[in-house]
Amino acid sequence: MSQVKPQVLKGFRDYLPEVMAPREQMLNTVATVFRSFGFAPLATPALEYAEVILGKYGAEGDKLLYRFRDNGDRDVALRYDLTVPLARVMGQHKHLLKPFRRYQIAPVWRAEKPGKGRFREFSQCDVDIVGSSSLLADFECMQVGVAVLKSLGVTKFVMRINDRRVLDGLMARLGVTTTDLKHEILRSIDKLPKVGWDGVRDELATKIEFNASQLAAIRKFLNGDISALDDSVVDMEVAGPGIESLNTLLSWADELGIRSYFEVDLSIARGLDYYTSTIYETFLTELPEFGSVMSGGRYDGLLSLFSKDDMPAVGISLGVDRLLAGLQELGVLPESEAAPQVFVTVFDNSMEAYSIRVASVLRSYGLRVQLHLQPGQKLGKQFKAAARSGANAVVIAGPDEMASDCISLKRLSTGEQHDGVALESAAKVLSTWLTDSDEDT
Repeated sequence: MSQVKPQVLKGFRDYLPEVMAPREQMLNTVATVFRSFGFAPLATPALEYAEVILGKYGAEGDKLLYRFRDNGDRDVALRYDLTVPLARVMGQHKHLLKPFRRYQIAPVWRAEKPGKGRFREFSQCDVDIVGSSSLLADFECMQVGVAVLKSLGVTKFVMRINDRRVLDGLMARLGVTTTDLKHEILRSIDKLPKVGWDGVRDELATKIEFNASQLAAIRKFLNGDISALDDSVVDMEVAGPGIESLNTLLSWADELGIRSYFEVDLSIARGLDYYTSTIYETFLTELPEFGSVMSGGRYDGLLSLFSKDDMPAVGISLGVDRLLAGLQELGVLPESEAAPQVFVTVFDNSMEAYSIRVASVLRSYGLRVQLHLQPGQKLGKQFKAAARSGANAVVIAGPDEMASDCISLKRLSTGEQHDGVALESAAKVLSTWLTDSDEDT
């Protein structure tokens, strides 16, 4: 058989242990926060019928689908996000009690151009509340987002919030009534942070010819001061409920002492077509070029595509891989727990069973233990292997130790050694060493 060049597709990547260990740690922290807010886990298939996914993300989103015909000649696609599969679940499993609060942590796939912090395969961490139209549900999801980032040690971030009804009020004032054109304009407005006002104006000019007063209204709108909005800029009958919601959300954030994490940004439009009111995107203030690491909003109309029941819904999604790349860039990635804490030597072939037993007992105390796999190798080389493994301590389990049913322990950082330690006492000594090591760092 000929050799195959070892490579991965562009936009995909391997996670080596030094990255995967803190990544798993991050996901465990995220899941813990989700559960603390009363969300339950859910899993959905990676593959869906294409008709389930098509048309839910707009024309641009459809172009990014990994879509193909399977061996049964079925038209299928890899999931683009976790929200549309949730909508399908709610339409298929009508017995679920509402409001239904779920979280899901899973990979999604988008055939977009790879870039810094942007991949074609990446994981999302979603929480959603289905069956409640209360603004409290919107704020609950926003709170979860803040709590997740703070629990990961991220404090320099901003959640930019908007309301699609305010944007609809602008469209009404501009006289834009065609749904497709409205979505095109909103996608252009959404690019304001990247291309600036001149870029937005030039892109709008390729889609519709606005007069000077209309362009002035758009520019005033994008200044972002909701208190300055009036009938000259937006249709207040349409935009008014959205403005009121934004002010209420900000007042609740102020009440909780988290107002500094929120900023109204009227250019935020969320490119996905299914959002109906509250929308938000979250950025690391020290790495704005990374784009949004967490986003979401209310999407009351989406679930009606799969069910005749009225099921309002709201959610927020954390882009794990982009955030992980950001934390790597900032040098604040959580310390890896992949390395063993204890390295157990194997004196020779006759001592294999005893060393296995020692390692098993120490693992039963919750320690991460690596057993040496080359029995008979000189102890000096085994100690070097222990140092390379990253272990804090080495266990010597030789004939003398086995005869006394004990072990000898050596602390690699200081050279401190304890001989003749009973197995039931060894875990306590090792735990003390490990605690001291954590305090030193």
